[in-house]
Amino acid sequence: MKLVLAPMEGVVDFKMRQLLTNIGGFDLCVTEFVRVIDACLPDKLFYRYCPELSNNGLTSAGTPVRIQLLGQVPGALAENAVKAISLGSHGVDLNFGCPAKTVNKSKGGAVLLKDPEHMYQVIKAVRDAVDSEHQVSAKIRLGFDDDSNSQEIVDAVVNAGASSIAIHARTKRDGYSPPAYWEKIPPLIKDKNIAVVANGEIWQVADALLCQQRSGCSDLMLGRGALSHPDLARKIKAHVNNEPYTSLQWEHIIYHLINSAIHQDPAKDEKYFSSRTKQWLGYLKRQYPQAACVFDEIRRLKAKDEVAEVLKKYAKAPQFDAHHNE
Repeated sequence: MKLVLAPMEGVVDFKMRQLLTNIGGFDLCVTEFVRVIDACLPDKLFYRYCPELSNNGLTSAGTPVRIQLLGQVPGALAENAVKAISLGSHGVDLNFGCPAKTVNKSKGGAVLLKDPEHMYQVIKAVRDAVDSEHQVSAKIRLGFDDDSNSQEIVDAVVNAGASSIAIHARTKRDGYSPPAYWEKIPPLIKDKNIAVVANGEIWQVADALLCQQRSGCSDLMLGRGALSHPDLARKIKAHVNNEPYTSLQWEHIIYHLINSAIHQDPAKDEKYFSSRTKQWLGYLKRQYPQAACVFDEIRRLKAKDEVAEVLKKYAKAPQFDAHHNE
């Protein structure tokens, strides 16, 4: 099986990818979307979204990273796809799943699910422009307001020649509300010659196994589940491969948070570390009740040093061995 770290705007950035892939279990990362209007973007913008390009498109742990593009103009997307790959991206991904209103109003993301023919034109333009040795993937939902045209959507992706498709098993209207309708995936992909990745509501190892069973997909994409449970990918891989694994404890998670430099950015103001730490603690609360206590303790703190001191009280380096190592 392959596990893919999902693109999440404003959350899964370079430093989060570094942290999660250092913990392990992921086979591929997809970047936050790079918005394309009608022109070829400068190199510096691609490096801003994907600093891993300076490391042959790999995280510090050696996990390949794929740049995701969002837009509606086939020619412009094709041109930027070629550039992304020339700079070192491991393939290119096309976003047809983002539910954000601001994105949809500009005719990007999930709104294109209403027009499978337009999706086809976009994907085909990119596929024709990119050398066949490089992957062109698409991330979709089951539909916009409902899933009545979900087969047309999948057919558009397949017929345009995409290498793979990640299916977030909900509509745009569903947003992120449970459940994810994994069981709706098999009829859509029956007899289709394309690699399929299932996505949505995978919070625990048991969810991953159930998703595989109901979707018929061996490959999975983890998003919020990986943020709330940072070693989830490692645990899934260990279970599937029947390997021993010692889970990270809360004190180890805090250690990783501090030492990954995930929330540190010299280009940002003093409040950046505090705000990003609070954001991640919000996700961690689902798996670690202790996160709520730490959040309350730093709630009113804004200075980086003050927040770091609180975190250090709880941090403990994991004792890595053959069953649990970076």
